[in-house]
Amino acid sequence: MKIVITGSIGNISQPLAKQLIAAGHAVTVISSNPAKVGAIEALGASAAIGSLEDTAFLTATFTGADAVYTMTPPSFTTTDFIAYAVNIANSYAQAITAAGVKRVVNLSSIGAHLESGNGPIAGIHQTEKILNAIPGIGLTHVRAPFFYYNFLNNVEMVRHMGIIGNNYPANTRIVLVHPTEIAATVATALQQPLEGVAIKYIFSDDRYAADIASTIGHAIGKADLPWVAFDDESTKKELLNAGMSADMAGRFVEIGQALRNGILWSDFDQHLPTAGKIKLEDFAQEFAAVYNG
Repeated sequence: MKIVITGSIGNISQPLAKQLIAAGHAVTVISSNPAKVGAIEALGASAAIGSLEDTAFLTATFTGADAVYTMTPPSFTTTDFIAYAVNIANSYAQAITAAGVKRVVNLSSIGAHLESGNGPIAGIHQTEKILNAIPGIGLTHVRAPFFYYNFLNNVEMVRHMGIIGNNYPANTRIVLVHPTEIAATVATALQQPLEGVAIKYIFSDDRYAADIASTIGHAIGKADLPWVAFDDESTKKELLNAGMSADMAGRFVEIGQALRNGILWSDFDQHLPTAGKIKLEDFAQEFAAVYNG
């Protein structure tokens, strides 16, 4: 098969490319960064350099492909994430239609069943709707939960403040996933035919914030590492100070609010997917390697 994947060589797309190439497929990786060409080609894939918002570029790249993997790259500085996500989704939809692609696997998110109240996931909700309207394709939305790797953003907090936390309390439930398990799920779906639209939930572990603090703490030799809940206002201020736009800072605060009230998990809990193999304790060793490095 000829398969095009987006996401450059990130935490999902790189292992995804490796799996597909190992299975004998011809893989093209889209990146916006010309400096990534060498690394992409080193994997055994072809590189296509351009913007996801360039419909003509996408159409040319998708033409002849048997399957395409789509995702919405994060943008922490956009002043309107919903418009940003919709623009990329429309570009995908137009290119998929013009190129005649028949199989699409889209990276979505737990909480994408909600139109609002779910932070940046509201943009992914709109993406699903736009892609669902493409006629004549087999479309799988892989709804992934909270990435383990998000906690790597807390390494400096742990190192310098001796705490880990966010704008939700220690008894908050967090459904977690490892990017390599997302990649394996996407790879399987891309190689399977489908008619119509399907939603595939995936997760690796289901824990509480207190468990996360304790497990990471034990892995780094700080068994008493506490989870600290921050208020929304101070959380937003820190995000703004870190360079986020006001729109994105507000949306990330809203994610914490959605975690506090549990609305993100309502549809997920109706599907009861099988858990993956990479548990919180496994990721804690990856966190420790970064922390100690």
